[in-house]
Amino acid sequence: MSERNEASFLGASELASGREKLHGHLAMVLFAALISASFSLGSMAMPYLGAAALTSLRFLLATLVMGTIAFALYRRLPMPETAPWRFVILGCLMAGYFITMFIALKITAPVSTSAVFTLIPLMSAAFGYLFLRQTVRPIVILSLIIAGCGAIWVIFRGNINAILSFDLGAGEAIFFFGCICQAAYAPLVKKFNRREPVVLTTYWTTVATFIAVSLIGSGEVIDTDWMSLPSIVWIAVCYLAVVTSAGTFFLLQYASVRLPASKVLSYGYMIPVFVILYEGILGHGWASLAVIAGAIVTVMGLVVVAFAPDL
Repeated sequence: MSERNEASFLGASELASGREKLHGHLAMVLFAALISASFSLGSMAMPYLGAAALTSLRFLLATLVMGTIAFALYRRLPMPETAPWRFVILGCLMAGYFITMFIALKITAPVSTSAVFTLIPLMSAAFGYLFLRQTVRPIVILSLIIAGCGAIWVIFRGNINAILSFDLGAGEAIFFFGCICQAAYAPLVKKFNRREPVVLTTYWTTVATFIAVSLIGSGEVIDTDWMSLPSIVWIAVCYLAVVTSAGTFFLLQYASVRLPASKVLSYGYMIPVFVILYEGILGHGWASLAVIAGAIVTVMGLVVVAFAPDL
């Protein structure tokens, strides 16, 4: 291959890689936007349904949705050709995250669980190094810390006294374990990737999550009076199943094979920002200028993370 042809080939490869990374970043922005809208619906359904029962139902519906999509595309649902245990591990991690989140929301305030959530990107960077030997540039670590501080500022509505008085309780400790599961998930998706279609890997991960959740919460599922649940529960479950289970699983797996783990889950910092936006649009009132300033800091930190070199 001549030097000119080699240069052209390398240039085309870099351009293709850049496009793939851009698509990964856009997928995670959409991920954060969809997840943010689920908080209000989820909190409205929680008084009527236990954590395990809610999670089991949402993943049952998500499995049916992803199975239908996969069958429509491939006319079959083939078993993974190699190492099906991969999906067992991924499913158990996601089951652990969702169940601990809903348990925590029953015994502690959402603001506290959101504060614990800000630890995920840094933990994911650590798992990325452990599982994939992905190194993180200092500028990325610094930007993640700045974005995390902005997210905490938004979560506590710019109240310094509230931030200083934050106290870890049982709910926060439970959710911290779930955050560890979520942080390990993104780098393991990339480590376990065998170049299967994303739709199929999403489907089998969803199936494994449903089985794990159902086994953990079988007693709660049996004891629930499903016929007496109000309509808001079914509305919330449908959104959680179709959008924030099947949809976001697809987006997360899509981005995880294109971006480092530290960058993938950093977009969780955008969730409070989208919540502010949604609340204002819905007429529930706009946040104060101090809180909006924290949101801007978060977005600026994530912009730096997005454009910083991966290695």
